[in-house]
Amino acid sequence: MPDSLVTAPQYLCESAELMERQGSVVFEVRDWRQVASAFAVRFEGEACAYLNQCAHVPTALDWQPGEFWDHERRYLICAVHGALYDPPRGVCVMGPCPGKSLTRIPLMERDGKVYWYPSDRIQPVI
Repeated sequence: MPDSLVTAPQYLCESAELMERQGSVVFEVRDWRQVASAFAVRFEGEACAYLNQCAHVPTALDWQPGEFWDHERRYLICAVHGALYDPPRGVCVMGPCPGKSLTRIPLMERDGKVYWYPSDRIQPVI
């Protein structure tokens, strides 16, 4: 990766692909220069994205590829530890890491499209 950071919004998907409390859009990012999985979901109309990594122990959350919702589709769930995360804030509300948060990736929706914002830590895979 080049030494300079990418700061421009990165296209993720069409807004319609993020359906309310259903599935996700999975994408790759660079987390501290290592390729990592990330995901976006929609909850109560809001699009939110996080690294696919439990705040308790660094393991993927999804119980099937791209499936992050608990049975009631109220929380994001870690398939390994059972931690439940509040979708719009990414905070663990029940399980082994209460109060800890998933690593958020800022999103923006504009003109029917969803974009994510790189940071010093999270960068596009180039």
